[in-house]
Amino acid sequence: MKALSLFVPAAAAAVAVAAFAAPAAFAATTSAAGQGSSGGAVFALNDNTAGNAVAAYHRAPDGTLTQAGSYATGGLGGVLNGSVVDHTASQGALAYDQAHGLLIAVNPGSDTISVFRVHGDRLALSQVLRSGGDFPVSVTVHGNHAYVLNALGGGSLYGYRIDGGYLAPISGSYRPLKLGTTSATQFTATPGQVAFTPDGTRLLVTTKATGNDVDVFSVRPDGRLSGSPTANALPGDVPFAVAFDQAGQAVVSEAGPNAVATFTLSHGGKLTQLDAAKTGQMATCWVVRAGRYVYASNAGSGSVSGYDVSRSGGLTALGNTATAAGTVDAASAAGGQFVYVQTGKAGIVDEFAVGVGGALTPIGSVTVPGGAGGEGIAAA
Repeated sequence: MKALSLFVPAAAAAVAVAAFAAPAAFAATTSAAGQGSSGGAVFALNDNTAGNAVAAYHRAPDGTLTQAGSYATGGLGGVLNGSVVDHTASQGALAYDQAHGLLIAVNPGSDTISVFRVHGDRLALSQVLRSGGDFPVSVTVHGNHAYVLNALGGGSLYGYRIDGGYLAPISGSYRPLKLGTTSATQFTATPGQVAFTPDGTRLLVTTKATGNDVDVFSVRPDGRLSGSPTANALPGDVPFAVAFDQAGQAVVSEAGPNAVATFTLSHGGKLTQLDAAKTGQMATCWVVRAGRYVYASNAGSGSVSGYDVSRSGGLTALGNTATAAGTVDAASAAGGQFVYVQTGKAGIVDEFAVGVGGALTPIGSVTVPGGAGGEGIAAA
């Protein structure tokens, strides 16, 4: 087995590498449900400041979850000033890389990311790497490249190349966002998410209330980004998170008007709005696609708002579905048949089956150990 490694970027330019031996047994607690089980899995990050960990759940054919293990990331969770049910105020703190069989988690309190190898509903920690900045909150993967979004210190991006199932920092990939976040505005004025477009040619960053922009970088074949982004101003909209519909159009959750909006994205990085729909709920911040439908999480209302998205970007409301308190990040599985929603007040994952017409039917819930306030969820 290759040694567990820690990469440390210095001044975001030179990269010093220090390796330390991986222990024979990883810091994990595994239940009988994870022994030799087959089928799908769901992973949830607890963002615990005493020791960050990923809870792994076996997903049965009917979509219900059973905890299969808990895996320490080797780092610490972190809490932004002003947060209540969502410590990192972000989407995408966990990223599943199906092509390479990897799961990548952020450790905000340690300024690192952790890389796990995925074996069904089991995980094996293989790397802990520096995030290239201060307080990582979101990570995205496309092809052989991954990027992490750091929220503090003005915000920044840092990239990695994936080779042989391991990540290595990309020299020259650091990009400062130069946001004017202060200690008093961490919760609302930090960036919310980084996301590759479906074709991997552009990288989007939502800045929330710091400028109310969606920044779009072009991505070069070697994984490096354009020197500066195309900034798409959405005054007062507080763009928080982004997903992409079946046609590849951007779907943005907007915490300002508590709405969901669809956009086309030009090759040059310009967003053009197609439609917008208010949820009628409070703190609409996260959005996930499940097949032809999208679902927005409303932290202040304890609900999920569903929409059918047409090929032209039109939004048709499907109504609101109640969740446990503090609705945050979400993931879909099995080609959009199931949706799993984190609820941060008590650290619960609510499970839903997606029915005809996009209606959500509750099928159960599980508790993430030590996960109150945590966010970051992925499905395999």
